Amino acid sequence: MSIIVSCPTCRQPVCWSPAAPFRPFCSERCRLIDLGEWAAGSYAIPAEPASQDDGALPLPPARPETDA
Repeated sequence: MSIIVSCPTCRQPVCWSPAAPFRPFCSERCRLIDLGEWAAGSYAIPAEPASQDDGALPLPPARPETDA
């Protein structure tokens, strides 16, 4: 039994099976459109801003580049 889902980009029906290589997207085009939206910052996962004293260790200072 296969499940039919909607493509997140264009809402076309997609059969959720190994025969659909771009699932949950209907095509590579829709997959790349979605990837571009994430890369452009159009999508974001909501989170609370980190406080200054969140218990995280500070990053070490950057090493100066040396010519070898």
